[in-house]
Amino acid sequence: MDTQDGQSTAFKRNRIITVSLVTLCLIFQNLSLYGVAIFLPEIRKTFGLSFTEGGAISAASILAYTIMQIPSGYLADRFGYKKIFVTGVLTTTVLCLAFGFTSTYWQAVTNQAFSGLFRALLFAPGLALVTSWFSSDRRATAMGLASSGLFLAQVFISGLGPPLAAGSSWHFPFIVFGAAGIVISLAFLWFGKGSPSPTAPQQKVDLREVFQLFRHKIMWLFGILQYVRFAIFQSIAIWLPSLLIEEKGVALQVAGIIVAVRGLLTIPANILGGYVSDKTKSPIMVIAISFIILAITTALFVRVDNMVLLIAIIMVNAFFVQFYFGPMFAMPVEILGKRMAGTSTGFSNFFANLGSFTLVYLLGVLKDTSGSFESGFYAVAGLCIIGLIFTFILAKIRRKTAQTAV
Repeated sequence: MDTQDGQSTAFKRNRIITVSLVTLCLIFQNLSLYGVAIFLPEIRKTFGLSFTEGGAISAASILAYTIMQIPSGYLADRFGYKKIFVTGVLTTTVLCLAFGFTSTYWQAVTNQAFSGLFRALLFAPGLALVTSWFSSDRRATAMGLASSGLFLAQVFISGLGPPLAAGSSWHFPFIVFGAAGIVISLAFLWFGKGSPSPTAPQQKVDLREVFQLFRHKIMWLFGILQYVRFAIFQSIAIWLPSLLIEEKGVALQVAGIIVAVRGLLTIPANILGGYVSDKTKSPIMVIAISFIILAITTALFVRVDNMVLLIAIIMVNAFFVQFYFGPMFAMPVEILGKRMAGTSTGFSNFFANLGSFTLVYLLGVLKDTSGSFESGFYAVAGLCIIGLIFTFILAKIRRKTAQTAV
């Protein structure tokens, strides 16, 4: 009994340390990307860029990140979550620091492209590592918990970035946060643990199994929904600061506070959405409700000029923009099992970031051609409706799959 109690205590201690360090490391995954978003008006002035060129800096990172999604998930399942994750977080934080020293537009684009490649080594391995420490009935909750670090990035860079830049320039926050990230990544290397139940060599994922995912109709549906989900999230995250500053007349520091509070709201929503999905066993309901509210609030961004009302709408949008994250990523693992957790997460996130790249770049082009963000944010709202339609299709197929299994 004493031995079992000791093992249980050690397991819980290692889980707390590992999950906490993974969450801290995930803060730095998107720090550089959201830093570009909040400082984009200043970066455009420094390099003399159009909105399309400004959007291309973020789009380069997102495109490279997209390409690496399935490979990163496969590498994690093949070689171990911790090994791949620590490679990604250390390289990403070094590149964040290096972005603070860029002096030309093409240096910035190149830096962000490489950053995207290595950021991909954080997401799927990080989520798979965290969920490996939890039981299957807490999978969506674990997904929501792990991803909270991703959205703390927006809080940190938006809340602390403008004050840090006030006494110098937009370069300084990237240097500060990059250096801090290197320290955190080394802490994970020394104190973080790998999966408590590593896959046996004979059970390792084969490369052929990765390509077979494209043969499953339900996986394509997950891919479409992930395309829509992250296109919505990232287009708002990247362009909302510019909308507030360029069209609503908000000062940089005030916009930073609004975006920081918005990012802070996504964290409890992220965890709560996963909990509600696990508790009610109704992931489809969580996804559908989220799409409906996002469609309405996103369209109102460009229609409402009263600042108090606009901020309230932004906060409602912020709550639901990540409310359905857990169930979206938990359902593929539910079908494929833990053995392919990294690969299935990478598959889903490949489509998610394809949507992100498309919409982030499109909103910059639409702003340049129309002179307003109106058409771009209406396009995002329309995408929410498309997501809702495919959610109902997924519900029908998932129900048939469950009946066949019985």
